[in-house]
Amino acid sequence: MRVSTGRHHWLAIALVAGSPAAAQLNQQQGTAPARGPDAPKSDSARANAPQTTESGASATAPIVPESEFNAALPPLTGDINAPLEPMPAQQPIGSAAAPATTTPAAPLVADGSLPPAAPENPELAQPLQPLATFDTAPLQTAADIKDKDAPQIRYDTVLKGLEELDLAGQFKALSALKEGDGKAANATQVAARAREDESLAKRLMTSLGYYDGNAISLIEATQDPADANKPGRLRATVTATPGRLYTLSSIDVQAQPVVPADLVTRNLPLRVGDPIEAARIQGAEANLSLVLPQQGYPFVKVGERDILLDDQSEKATGAYTLPVDTGPRSAFGNLVTTGDPVFDLKHLNVFPRFDDGDLYDSRKTDDLRDALVATGLFSSVAVEPQRTGRTNPDGTEAVDLLVRQSKGPARTLAGSAGYSTGQGFKAEGSWTHRNLFPPEGALIGTVVAGTQEQGASGTFRRSNAGRRDRTFTAIASAVHQSYDAFDAFTGTLSARWSYVSTPIWQKRFTYYYGGEIVGTNESVYDFTQGRNVRRTYGIAALPGQVEWDTSDSLLNPTRGYRLRLNLSPEGAVSGGFKPYVRTQIEATYYYPVSDSLVIAGRARAASIQGIARDDLAPSRRYYGGGGGSVRGYGYQRLGPFDPNGDPVGGRSLNEFALEARYRFGNFGIVPFVDAGNSYESSLPKGSELKFGAGIGGRFYTNFGPMRIDVATPLNPRPGDGKVALYISIGQAF
Repeated sequence: MRVSTGRHHWLAIALVAGSPAAAQLNQQQGTAPARGPDAPKSDSARANAPQTTESGASATAPIVPESEFNAALPPLTGDINAPLEPMPAQQPIGSAAAPATTTPAAPLVADGSLPPAAPENPELAQPLQPLATFDTAPLQTAADIKDKDAPQIRYDTVLKGLEELDLAGQFKALSALKEGDGKAANATQVAARAREDESLAKRLMTSLGYYDGNAISLIEATQDPADANKPGRLRATVTATPGRLYTLSSIDVQAQPVVPADLVTRNLPLRVGDPIEAARIQGAEANLSLVLPQQGYPFVKVGERDILLDDQSEKATGAYTLPVDTGPRSAFGNLVTTGDPVFDLKHLNVFPRFDDGDLYDSRKTDDLRDALVATGLFSSVAVEPQRTGRTNPDGTEAVDLLVRQSKGPARTLAGSAGYSTGQGFKAEGSWTHRNLFPPEGALIGTVVAGTQEQGASGTFRRSNAGRRDRTFTAIASAVHQSYDAFDAFTGTLSARWSYVSTPIWQKRFTYYYGGEIVGTNESVYDFTQGRNVRRTYGIAALPGQVEWDTSDSLLNPTRGYRLRLNLSPEGAVSGGFKPYVRTQIEATYYYPVSDSLVIAGRARAASIQGIARDDLAPSRRYYGGGGGSVRGYGYQRLGPFDPNGDPVGGRSLNEFALEARYRFGNFGIVPFVDAGNSYESSLPKGSELKFGAGIGGRFYTNFGPMRIDVATPLNPRPGDGKVALYISIGQAF
């Protein structure tokens, strides 16, 4: 922080007037030393008398007359091509013209040449010794000496004067004495550390506005009271004296006119009377640099502050001056691109969340860059505002955004593995080419291997299809699933349009719609025959979903609510065509009790209308139980059972959940209670609810919480387990 004070200038003058160099100069010139303001004054006659040297000459008389000096100068000519003057003849050594102090030169021989050189020292002609004969071991330093061999003394550190300023913690974290851990080679080293801590204490006090603060250190020996013959320890005491607290007496921001007029001053949170605290002032200036680009000034430059301290007044104050170059008020213009192009301008214009002519906002520029990074197709990408000089009708300057593209790898191999009660172990691997069909036309191949599920699928996905975050997906898959509820071999062809939220842009309204054709061969319990049989079903469906989301996060919401409605008209072919409709509605709510505690609740209800349960393929029925349903019960274990004790599913479902999410740091504890069931009827009932309770742990990461839940059924049926474990990413709901 640049700080000026008049006191510093007076000190500089005093040092110049009283310095030894000044006294020596006075002696050489024969003048009297300069008198300070307190020196005794002489009478006027003596003060006005001319000063003379010891020879009696006036001190102001010239040493060489000016005429004599000019006469000694050689004549000069303006012709730069004139020949050089001849060198003066060399005077013989020892002649009267040679200075008496000249060092005698080598004598000349008769012909005027130099005498022969002295014979060479024979040692210089000897060959150099081999390097191997030298001792190359480095000298042992104090750092190389083992602790047991090094002479050490012990010392204690005492700090005084910074506790009331709440600076003791910062001092201990940066202290050279504390870093030495109470050990030193000698007392000189302790004293050197103490002097460093003096400077540290002054810097810390200055950072809070105590510019008159001072610190001194004292090193003293202490005696062991238990043994007078035992060597004592040293005590290093650093005493700080803060002095007066300096405050702002005025705030002068030198900036061009802006819109609105108070934009700069309103976003510089400094007030007259505030302490001149470094963190406060730097934070205020940083806020100015952050907010102005969000309000239409992308080229703002905050200059170097100046604080002029006034230490002569009764109150210690400082006048604050800050130059700010706001640059032109700007609006969004066009996108331009350079580099190794991944997308052309047509596709780039899908990503911005602003229109041409909108007031510039740096947050929207950052959002554009984040959306491009999220495609995974760039090794690097930058978005920079550029001045154009074009003026809009409203007086703003159009600013183009330069997109610097650098193509990255488009192929990805990925894998995951997990385990849950009821679903067993499952591993999944995938290969993805994210831009096989530009722009953003991805081909994905997936393989699933597990104890209860195996399969493969191929997916075509067009991301940002004509609109940001709108996706078209086509899938062909073949899967074998073997659960307690059913065993099915299923093939699916589906296509879907979706508009969804992302971590970058969480939307209030989202949806999807599409169509699918399913062929499946499944084991089903035939109640008329009293045994399991296999049946083949052909199913056509038009699934859709709409969701309204006011929560504050996708993976870890702490406030708000969500409403979701699913509707799927379907038709099944198995011995005849049977149309029906599947519906489901879900609501979740999040209430922050405090910064560390959130109460979360969920309710879900589902129904299938228009078809008997036994005419439905088992994989299209509703089941309860599991990590996303009623915890404590096995996956799909809630609902009607066949005589063999296996679940057969139902046409309706209801579920309820309540959690208390307590967070401390990056960890959390979540006690919970769940309830629900599935029913043979087409509408859910309020009776026959099954309850589960448990506790979970959370580890919060930058992409969402890792979840581990352990639950137990509260009103179990025969065959239900006592404990169930669930591991996943994200909250349960």
